[in-house]
Amino acid sequence: MTALERLGTFFNGPDDAGPGNGLGPLGREKDHLRLRTLVMLRWLAILGQTAMVLLIAFAFRYEIRLWLTLSIITASVWLNIILTVGRRFVQRMRGWEAALQLSFDAVQLALLLGVTGGLNNPFCLMLVAPATVAAANLPARHALIVVVVAMLATTGIAFWHLPLPWRPGETFLLPDIYRFGFLAAILLGTAFTAGYAWQAALESNRMEHALAATQAVLEREQRLSALGGLAAAAAHELGTPLGTIQVVAKEMLHSLKKADPLYEDAELLVSQSQRCRDILKQLSQKPETRDSVYDQMPVRAFLESIAAPYRKDRKEIIIEVLSEGRTVAPEREAGMMILRRPEWLHAWAAFVENAVDFAKSVVWVRFEVSHGFVALNIEDNGAGFSPDILSRLGDPYVSSRVFGEDAPQVEGRSYSGMGLGFFIAKTLCEHTGARVTFGNRDGGGAYVRALWRRDQMDILWTDEGGLS
Repeated sequence: MTALERLGTFFNGPDDAGPGNGLGPLGREKDHLRLRTLVMLRWLAILGQTAMVLLIAFAFRYEIRLWLTLSIITASVWLNIILTVGRRFVQRMRGWEAALQLSFDAVQLALLLGVTGGLNNPFCLMLVAPATVAAANLPARHALIVVVVAMLATTGIAFWHLPLPWRPGETFLLPDIYRFGFLAAILLGTAFTAGYAWQAALESNRMEHALAATQAVLEREQRLSALGGLAAAAAHELGTPLGTIQVVAKEMLHSLKKADPLYEDAELLVSQSQRCRDILKQLSQKPETRDSVYDQMPVRAFLESIAAPYRKDRKEIIIEVLSEGRTVAPEREAGMMILRRPEWLHAWAAFVENAVDFAKSVVWVRFEVSHGFVALNIEDNGAGFSPDILSRLGDPYVSSRVFGEDAPQVEGRSYSGMGLGFFIAKTLCEHTGARVTFGNRDGGGAYVRALWRRDQMDILWTDEGGLS
């Protein structure tokens, strides 16, 4: 598997995540049960069971094994007491913990029904409840355990049970064919109800995750819109002071001789101020004013235009254009065209600038195209990202750069930043459909990788034999 294919697997996610593995939608487990919920449901069951037993014994005066039934109910009382005293009501239980408790409830109910008539008891329909609760709230593998326990318990009381409480001297007994039909109905009802509850919960989870994903996209779009407004405001507000700086810098340059030590600094100040004005001009340019022919250019030329402003920093920038893991021949590179989108121009330039600032000597810019994906890899041989901010990198105002006197010195210059550059670049790439990852290289230094599907970044080939 090539590096690009591994990126594609990471882009699409694992294929084995799903309900069949006991996972909810999007590979997340369905653990929705809280301990408080199960304890409260069990108290309700205890009250209902106790009331019905006392009603049969004292109101209807049927022959019932009172102390035996109350002892079985007491087992649930003790379980609730132990759970309440022994641990706090956590937000959610683990799936296997909830499955054990629901299995206990199914067995306890089956025992209570077994000593009160088995399938002759009309309340045996309640055996469906634990399986339904498990299917609606637990991962499939845990819910299946509860369903199997409930069905085995139901089958058990069909063959082993005490007589149904009835009037003294009389016995109530259903025909065997009816009892076995009732057994089949309960088993099928348990399986159907559990399956229906599981599918309904699955659809609910999918809608919940879809809503969360939509909200995340809307939030990202709002951030991007805010950045666009800030860019337009910056282009308008900074134009005048930059013009003044450029005029003063040119006057300083004209007043200095080439042998003067400050001449090179003044020349750099003039070029950089002009570059700032060009950037602001691009930011303020309306989309309809761009030339569609100009927007298509060779990939290498596009990458060279991005890297050109940073080659003056005495760092080597190596640009590689690959196709299916192999270097594209120079004669074919000219026919490999890309749309000159401003999002890619500003985002990739920000990544390259960050790599150049912190590289020791070399920055690699690799652009790889395959039949399914397009990847941009930018790597450097610097110190890499700081471990304490690596997990938060990409959020606004999070930066590996240091302010003030403690800022790192690279080629005798100090760098500092607000942490917005990486966030803006990452957001712009993701706005065009990319999956952006970053980290530290095994051999030292940092890397940034952006991966697009081919339909999200249309690479044009003007010669024959290119990728279709």
